Amino acid sequence: MLYSELVRNLTLKEFKLKYRNSVLGLLWSLLNPLAMMVILTLVFSTLLESGIKNFPLFLLPALFAWRYFSVGTTMSAWAILANSPLVTGIYFPRWLLAFSSNLANLLGSSIELIALFPLLLFLGMNLTYYVLLLPLVLVLEFILIFGISLCLSSLNVYYRDVSQLWEIALQAGFFLCPIMYSISLIPERYVFLYSLNPMIGVIESFRKILYYNSLPALADFAPPLLGGLLLLLIGYLTFHRLEPRFAEEI
Repeated sequence: MLYSELVRNLTLKEFKLKYRNSVLGLLWSLLNPLAMMVILTLVFSTLLESGIKNFPLFLLPALFAWRYFSVGTTMSAWAILANSPLVTGIYFPRWLLAFSSNLANLLGSSIELIALFPLLLFLGMNLTYYVLLLPLVLVLEFILIFGISLCLSSLNVYYRDVSQLWEIALQAGFFLCPIMYSISLIPERYVFLYSLNPMIGVIESFRKILYYNSLPALADFAPPLLGGLLLLLIGYLTFHRLEPRFAEEI
């Protein structure tokens, strides 16, 4: 396949760079959500008394889904700028840089999810056949991440503030998504509008499979799929429009 070798090398390079000069390496992918789990469990289960049964197990699937999204989009914002010698030196479809960055994130997140399974089982997760749907949810989220990545990576070449603005957006998004709380807390008249956020369906799908031991509904899959495809189209059009002047702006 054309450019397949390039994609493979770029993906491996991005994956290795993520953990370069790190003593704990891949373990940071586990320690980060574990630290967040401990802190949030202490706050919401002890101090604020959330009332959610087995709060750590309720929290971890959502934290994983959010980390997969936030790390993937943040990494890809610099996909073009970090590979400026390639952009200015040889011809190839530049979107492959964002794609390879997202593939590296998918690889790391998949390993992280597998490594989290013993902890989830220890916390009381019931292993069901529904876990076979997890790759589908990962792919749906990948489409969503890739669409946003095309926008961020191209815009960040022209406006370096984009990456900083995205960090702020991620901080707001963390609290706007049902990570620390149940979606049942949202007033019924706002549930439809709230659910239009594609990440809601992603988080609820992970949570239903790993916490509620239930099958995600079509209503969970529809917003991530449709939203992801829409963002993919917007990302492609944005990237295609800005790509011709990448070499001049770097």
